[in-house]
Amino acid sequence: MTTDTTDETIRYTADVVLLAADHVLLIERGWEPFAGAWALPGGHVDSGESSLAAAARELEVETGITVPDADLRQVGAYDAPSRDPRGRYVTVAYTATLPATVPPSAGDDATAARWWPLDALPDLAFDHAAAR
Repeated sequence: MTTDTTDETIRYTADVVLLAADHVLLIERGWEPFAGAWALPGGHVDSGESSLAAAARELEVETGITVPDADLRQVGAYDAPSRDPRGRYVTVAYTATLPATVPPSAGDDATAARWWPLDALPDLAFDHAAAR
């Protein structure tokens, strides 16, 4: 068996599965890859930032909804080599549950944000359906 020892650039991201009243909050992506597709709120972890802090920050900037870091629970890490067409991305997914839906407001790279019934989800970008 041959092992490839070539260095690979790996990007680090965080996503949030925010639930309320049998709904999940999704954003419509504003640019490629998957422009116009629905996805979990999330994005790149900044230098010196934890994935937990990035998850809370990205949720707020993309949806206008604030959830304290302490209310987010890690649900998994996703690292399939082909999960993102831009290259190798590793994401840590977090979840939180609100007592009721609150109106989102799309921001940053999201063109829309809305609550979707868990039993009627659209096709999701990347591998985000795996975080359900």
